[in-house]
Amino acid sequence: MNQLSGLDATFLYLETPQMPMHVGALHLYELPPGFRGKFITAVRKHVAERLPATPALRRRLWWMPLNIANPAWVDAVPDLRQHIVPGVSPKNAGIADLEAAVGRLHPQLLDRQRPLWKFHVFEDLAPGPGGQRRAAIYTQLHHAAVDGQAAVALANALLDLTPQPRKLEPRAAKRQRVFKLDMTEMLRGVLASQAGKVAGIIRSLPSTVGTLKDAATQAVSHSALLSGKKGSGNITLAPATVFNNSVTEGRAFASISLPLAELRELGQAHGATLNETVLMLCSSALRRLFAKKRMLPRKSLVAAVPISLRAKGDTSADNQASMSLISLGTHIADPLKRLAHIKAASAAMKSTMGSLKSILPTDFPSLGVPWLLEAATALYGKARVADRIPQVANVVISNVPGPPVPLYMAGAKMLTNYPTSIVVHGMGLNITVQSYDQSLDFGLMADAQALPDVAELAQALRVAFDDLQALPRPGDHDHADTPRRASLVDRAQRGISGAVGSTVGKVTKAVVSSALEGALQGTLQGTVGQVAGRLRPLTATSATSAARKAAKARR
Repeated sequence: MNQLSGLDATFLYLETPQMPMHVGALHLYELPPGFRGKFITAVRKHVAERLPATPALRRRLWWMPLNIANPAWVDAVPDLRQHIVPGVSPKNAGIADLEAAVGRLHPQLLDRQRPLWKFHVFEDLAPGPGGQRRAAIYTQLHHAAVDGQAAVALANALLDLTPQPRKLEPRAAKRQRVFKLDMTEMLRGVLASQAGKVAGIIRSLPSTVGTLKDAATQAVSHSALLSGKKGSGNITLAPATVFNNSVTEGRAFASISLPLAELRELGQAHGATLNETVLMLCSSALRRLFAKKRMLPRKSLVAAVPISLRAKGDTSADNQASMSLISLGTHIADPLKRLAHIKAASAAMKSTMGSLKSILPTDFPSLGVPWLLEAATALYGKARVADRIPQVANVVISNVPGPPVPLYMAGAKMLTNYPTSIVVHGMGLNITVQSYDQSLDFGLMADAQALPDVAELAQALRVAFDDLQALPRPGDHDHADTPRRASLVDRAQRGISGAVGSTVGKVTKAVVSSALEGALQGTLQGTVGQVAGRLRPLTATSATSAARKAAKARR
């Protein structure tokens, strides 16, 4: 019996009409030249051929008696006409129309009597810059079935590296297919599973307690909340914002793409990882948005950042992740100091989570858990508890590595890969980022009531990218680690050189260099006056010489 792990099942118990628990992405495709017919027909045929390699698309839930424990997965044959459906959008729709469509579709819950996935195919979009025909797919995959890395593995099975779809070699199944479970099998499986999980917890308890003690001590030493010290500690109460209330059933979605190579280069120039660079962009964009609305908190916003617990090479379709906290430094106006704050906060998180990753559970006993979690979730939402209690984080920011090369679906080239993720009570904004080909694609999902103008935040990310490019880098004269005197001399040299005419260029260069050497020993003002005094006779002499030559030529 393939029973859901505790973490996988939690996403089922937390789901309500206000909190759909599916993830996915908005993909824009360029259809191959000469393509005829409906793209949705080609997609259904393509997916049907790939089903043997995608077990996550061929299973559905089987609930335990009286819902006493986590459900199990059983085999299913998906009806592709129910799972791959036409999307509704205006004719010649653009990216803004597709974003609005995602905002309408995302609140719709997936049918738990079927495999937990759905593809919405949009056709007749506005053509590309060269007149190419385009289509789009908005995918929905329940988080109980996949996490970010598992979704990437699923995409690798569905998509191809060339316009010509690859042929999959049929492989004989290693197990007998199970379409339903009888009562005896369920009860026996549940009892054996629960006993095994309890025994595992008992065995690992001594090492777990020791690790938790060390991690807690280290985390508290960085905590502004408990130590009273100012700095980049991540354990603190987040300031109240419009995001940190109970969410509604409405959603607003926006997307943006930034060049991946430039982001990597910018991060390396400032000694930051790509993930820290993403956090810096989000911090700058959020600071700009709140400042414009005159709602910028005095305390730093805090991001909840998922971390993967998945072993390298593990492509199993389940959830293996946990959550960490990182201070974004939005209270710091100086961007270089804010970046330093984020780097320090990220280092503090890594030092704490490094020891915890080995003991963080993704599975645990579930007897009675469905009743408890579903009741607590319903009460939490109906009582609007999130409106009344302080939060530990303001926003979810997730960075998922994606494919570094272009991919194809049914011969069509995928142009974008904008992630669509989950917002929950108390955190009404989710920024998920995934690399694809040469871009870093941002998907911003927000509660429609908390942030209806989420597209404004997406544009603020572009401004933040431009600002990051303009920042002085270590070694530049304008950077904080460069002596100010040398910077002043350099700016004076550039100003004087630009003011001198081309007629006396060579002489001026020598004079300016000599004057600037003197500037290191005297005042800058006296040096500029000295240079100007020397240039006047040189300019007059040069002009007289030119006039004599012109008169001689006329004679």
